[in-house]
Amino acid sequence: MLRLIPQPWHRAAYRLAHRARLLVWKVTKPQLQGVAVLATDLNDQLLLIRLSYGNGSWNVPSGGIDAGENPPEAAMREFREETGCEASLMKPLGVQVEHLSGATNTVHVFACKASGQPRADMREVIEARYFPMHSLPEPLSDATRRRLELYKAAS
Repeated sequence: MLRLIPQPWHRAAYRLAHRARLLVWKVTKPQLQGVAVLATDLNDQLLLIRLSYGNGSWNVPSGGIDAGENPPEAAMREFREETGCEASLMKPLGVQVEHLSGATNTVHVFACKASGQPRADMREVIEARYFPMHSLPEPLSDATRRRLELYKAAS
């Protein structure tokens, strides 16, 4: 049903919802649970995305854990939703706690091998591609930099 909304309107709705969410978090200070996925292809290139909201930085695919979902399931779902790619078994790298506009977000970080070519839905995700590790694009989000430190420590 949401696919009936024109892409530019959908992107504008994401930006508005993102701002509203940050304001609500400042007041409610929720405890959030999320996942992030560092996915590489067979050439060890890292898959990064840019979202239609936020500050325009490059990010690893990430998102929240739904009710009744465990972290590996959430990681697989978010990865598929944001990239259109499939992933092998999610290898846990660690847990990072971050503070976002009053919210405390506990993020379960995973690594995997990805298969397929990423595609942006042009609604939430406006770019999705692989990059060589020695030539990552700028700007990288601070969260992505922290996740990369975990990835490099585990390698």
